[in-house]
This record gives sequence, structure tokens and C-alpha cells, in this order.
Amino acid sequence: MAASLPLRCPARPFLFTLLLIVILKFPEYSVSGHVAPPAPSMSSSDESSNPFSARASLIRYWNRRIPNNRPLPNFLLSKLSPLSALDSATFSNLLATSNFAALSSRLPQLCSTAHLLCSPSLTVLNGTGAPSDFSNYESSNYTNYGTDATAGFDSFKNYSLSLNTPFSTFRRYSRDSVDHNDSFKAYSTGGNIVTADFTSYATAATGGSGEFASYGVDSNGPYLKFTNYEASANGRVQSFGTYSEGSNAGDESFAGYGKGGNGVVSEFNGYATETNVLGSTFTGYGMEANTANDSFVNYGVDGNVPVNTFRSYGDNGNSASESFASYRNDANVGSDTFTSYAKKGNTATAGFDLYGHSNSGSDTFKGYGEGSDTNEINFRSYEGDNPTFNVYSKTGIDFKDYRNHSAGQFPAAVVRHWQVEPGKFFRERDLRSGNVMPMPDIRDRLPARSFLPRSIAERIPFSAADVRRVFGIAEDTALGKAVTDTLADCERRPSRGETKQCAKSAEDMIDFVVEVLGSNAVARSTESTAGSNGSILIGRVKGVNGGNVTKSVSCHQSLFPYLVYYCHSVPRVRVYVAEILGVESKHTINRGVAICHLDTSDWSATHGAFLALGSSPGKIEVCHWIFEGDMTWTVAD
Repeated sequence: MAASLPLRCPARPFLFTLLLIVILKFPEYSVSGHVAPPAPSMSSSDESSNPFSARASLIRYWNRRIPNNRPLPNFLLSKLSPLSALDSATFSNLLATSNFAALSSRLPQLCSTAHLLCSPSLTVLNGTGAPSDFSNYESSNYTNYGTDATAGFDSFKNYSLSLNTPFSTFRRYSRDSVDHNDSFKAYSTGGNIVTADFTSYATAATGGSGEFASYGVDSNGPYLKFTNYEASANGRVQSFGTYSEGSNAGDESFAGYGKGGNGVVSEFNGYATETNVLGSTFTGYGMEANTANDSFVNYGVDGNVPVNTFRSYGDNGNSASESFASYRNDANVGSDTFTSYAKKGNTATAGFDLYGHSNSGSDTFKGYGEGSDTNEINFRSYEGDNPTFNVYSKTGIDFKDYRNHSAGQFPAAVVRHWQVEPGKFFRERDLRSGNVMPMPDIRDRLPARSFLPRSIAERIPFSAADVRRVFGIAEDTALGKAVTDTLADCERRPSRGETKQCAKSAEDMIDFVVEVLGSNAVARSTESTAGSNGSILIGRVKGVNGGNVTKSVSCHQSLFPYLVYYCHSVPRVRVYVAEILGVESKHTINRGVAICHLDTSDWSATHGAFLALGSSPGKIEVCHWIFEGDMTWTVAD
């Protein structure tokens, strides 16, 4: 009997003993291999001692790579994967075998248990178009809703408010309807990584009206699309009030909006005002329309680096009227391109009032009004920096009160008008005990996520297409665009003197830090967000490395399904640790970490730091706090 046993059998008593030890020492693991609920008496310290946990594994890795008796900081430990050892092994094996079908079926589990940022599943809703009242809806797909509806009123209130990655689509909504009214109030307000897609909305509708109030306001990374919206509609009125006001980054597009429509009226009030780096694209807007009437009021006002593109806007239109009032006024930089605007139109009217009264920026007009018949295009009080007009109608265009400002000569009043958040940038001299200064909002605005275990992260190809495939992210969504942008930033060539790497795991980050700084490194971050958006009193200030120029590695979060940090080291910096006191109480409320960049010669002249501090590249140092979620590493004192 014994001779028939496999040769590996002598190892079994050892394996059985090891298994018994594991069961006795770690009762949360059952004999079946499934993770059982932890016993109520188990403390967090007991759990952290589990040698199979991501926390314990990283602590061992830290001690090997950085053996300076400095503990792994809690703010980094808090970002580690909550996955169990069993789940980590399961998902790692699925990726190793490229079994994406099996992974796809378990993706919701992975996203939930690993604390990742994934696209929500959509609820498909259809309807006959009866009058409805929608409140507190989110992440829904309305397909063929309200087709052939007659009269009635649909009201969407508080739609996808303050959500992470809300994803809503409206396809063939109110198609061929008659006198049907729609109202969207507080749509995706305060959202994070917002995707909203309106396709064939109110196509061939007759009469009726649509209203978007507070659309995408105060959202982060919105990706908003209107495709063939009100195409071939007849006499329908559409209004957008406070559209994406106060939003950060993101893209908006209108393609085929009102195309072939008759008497379609569209009003944009407060469009993209006070936004940060927002891009808008209008393609084929009002193309081949009859008596279209569009007005843009306060478009891009007070924005930071707005980028607007109008292609084939109002082409081949008949008796169209386009009005832009207060266009990009008081904005910082920005870029506008009008290509084939109102080309071959018939009796087109376009008016630009108070256009381009901003800090720097560029304007390009190509084929503007070209080939049109009896155009009337007026620019009143046009102020541009390096505008370019190529191939435009030689008649019917009138420039009144036109002013062009060469570099460095733009009115100081305009430069001062656009304000960087107080305290976002400051001078080194401001970091002195007893000084009262503003503190910006240093809260982490990105969705909360965790690192993936290295065993999983290293098996996901670091390319936009592969990441989208693994996580089932559609390319044409806000999260899909974020993945593309993050990978592009990671693949960008380093700037002069910069050393950079994107860390896909906590171990990757530690490896990069050790490569740059050596094994005696320490991670630093501002202790909390206390003091944000108010005045603070600076207490004791300590300069790292004696206040001398030092090497550091700063790591900034990127927008990705799992935690990815853009880590880089730039030359000539000083790092400070400062007590932050309440102005009235004089008590310590926070401990801040600040980094001062001494060499700004390669920074853009339009960088917000120079707008805030009143200087130019290479002439001053620029300091800023390390925000929540970010960190800077230095050699330990």
C-alpha cells in the first residue's frame, strides 16, 4: 500500500501541520479556503498581523527597501488594497491566463471588494411618453423614451447629484413628439467624472420646449455630449442655464445640434463660466437649418484656459441668427477656433459683443462666412491677442472698436480680474512664524480608491486600450477619457531635469523613491485638511535638510480605476514642515508640508502661479502645500 503512494506524499505531514498552524493562528481562514467572517473579538491589530494581508506584505517590503526604522506612514497604509489573499490570488490568476470573460463576470465583485473606480451598470428604461415626474434618478439609460409623445411634460429633478462616475444616456428621447416639454433641473450637479450622452434627442419634434437648468455645475471631469440634438426639429425652443459653471477640466461636445431644423431656438446662458481647463466642441451645429436662432450669453467668462472649437457651425443655413455676448471675457489664456463658421449661409447674421476681453489667449477664424450670401457679421469691442483670420468673407463683416494687444501689454485690470484661489501659490518668505495667510482648499477631490496588489497590477498591461478592456470601460465616457489622459501623461517625455515614473502599486512607488533618494527616505504629507478655505496662522517652521536645497520625490494622484501615482523629482527645491494654527485660538490645528520650486524658468508664462504672484518664469520661486492624497518624499533628517 505504501509503495503505491505518490513520491510527493512524504511532504504531506508537513503541509498538514502548516495548514493546522494557519487555521489556529488565523481563524478567519476556513479549511475550505473561503474567507470566513472575522470573529467579533478580533482587533484591527490582530488583522494587521496577518502575514497574508496587503498591509503586512507592504510593511515587510518597506523594511527591506527602507531599513531606517521609520514606520510606514498611516496615510500610505490607508491606501492599500483591502482584498483578501484568496481574492488577490483568484484575480491575479484570471489575469495571468488572460481569462477576460471570467474576469468580466466577476468585475463588480473586484471593483467592490478592492475599492476601485469602475463604470456603473446602466438601468435601461423605456416609456410611452406619458407625463412623468422623475426625481433623484441616477445612472440610467433612456432608450426610445417618449417617442411620438403628444403634449405632456417630463421633469427631471436632482438627476445624478454629487455622484462618482455617474453615467446617463438618453437615446431617441422625445423623437417625433408634438408639443412635448422636458425640464432637467440640477442635472449631474457636483458630480465627479460625469458622463452624460444625449443622442437623437427630440429629433423631428414639433413644438414643445426643453430646459436644462444647472447642468453639470461644479462637477469634476465632466464629459457631456449632445449628438443630433433636435435635428430636423420644427419650432422647438431649447434653453441651457448655468451650463457646467464652476466645473473642473472635462470636455463637452455638440454634434449635429439642430441640424436641418426649422425655427429652432437655442439659448445658452452662463455657459462654462468660472471653469478650469474645460474644452467645448460644436460640430455641424445648426447645419442646413432654417431660421435657426442661437444665443450665447456669458460664454467662457472668468474661465481658466477655456478651449472652444466651432466647426461647420451654421453651414448652409438659411436666415440663421447667432449671437455671442460676453464671450470669453475676463478669462485666463484660452483658445478659440472657428472653422467654416456660417459657410455658404444665406442671409446669416452673427454678432460678437465684448469678445475676447481676456488675459492672453488665441483666436483662429478659417473660412469664416466664406461663400455666404448677404451675411451680416459684427464684432463689437473685440479684444484679441494674436487673432488669425484666414479665408473669410470679404464683405458683410464689420469690426468695431477692435484692439489687439501684443505680449506683455494686456491691460492689468484684466489680468487681475481672473483670480487664482487665494493661497494656492505663495512665496518662500510667507512661511514664517506669526504670518497670517490664506489657505486653499487642499481636500482630495478625486474619488476614493485603493492600490491594487502588485501581483494584480503588474499583470494589467499599462496601455489605455488594455486597461479599458480589463475594466470594461467604454472609451467614449468620462472615465475612458481619464484613462487615456493618465496614460498619455505617464508616457510623456520628462521635462528638463525631471525624473518621473507612474507608480501602479505601493511597491512601485517605494522602488522609484529608493532609486532617486536611496534607502534612507521618508514620506511626508499635510496631516489633515484643517484650515482649508480660510486664513491660517503659521507656527513653527522647519526646513527639511536644514532648509537647504534638497532632493525630493513628489507623488500626485492620477485619475484611474485603481490608484496610480505620478511620481517625479525636479531640480532645486526646498521642503518645509510647518505648524498651522487657528488665527483666533493660536492652537495647532494642522501640520502642513510645503514645497518651494526655486527654478521656474521652464514654466509657462501663463501659469496660474505667476498670475497669482505677479511675476514671470525664472524670476521668482513658487511654493505650494502638499494637498490631501498627495505626498513628497525626502531623505530622512
